[in-house]
Amino acid sequence: MMSYLRSLVTREALGQFFRLGLIGGLNTVVYFVLLNVFFSVVGLSDFLSVTWAFVLATAMSYLLNRRWTFRIKHGRGSLRETLIFYAVNLAAWAATVGMVELAEQIFGTSTALQINLASLAATAIILIPKFASYRDLVFKKALGQAKQGGWV
Repeated sequence: MMSYLRSLVTREALGQFFRLGLIGGLNTVVYFVLLNVFFSVVGLSDFLSVTWAFVLATAMSYLLNRRWTFRIKHGRGSLRETLIFYAVNLAAWAATVGMVELAEQIFGTSTALQINLASLAATAIILIPKFASYRDLVFKKALGQAKQGGWV
């Protein structure tokens, strides 16, 4: 367990975490813009607003993380890789929806501010587990191939 935790604080992992954070920040802005457009402008329910914003931001996240965070520039993502990425993000989506619904239960009818705060809390809670999942589950095989084939 300690060796795994140490693998999260290597120079390479810290660089990846930094890039993941930058992409996450950009995706968070995209997510919140979409969330607010869907909820306040389009008039979708909080569930549909969170869902559509999450789906679109996740697609952008996959492309940017594959290319820039983990620097996999050659080859195409496999179906397995894509499905695992979406499974990880489905768990993150569930946590986000759960936080939004919990906020609604605690504070009553959802306002845009409550949805934004609950979504922000969920984002903070799931950041490190998402990084570890991306590195160790999603892109592990492609990273290994990239290092063997000199892609990186």
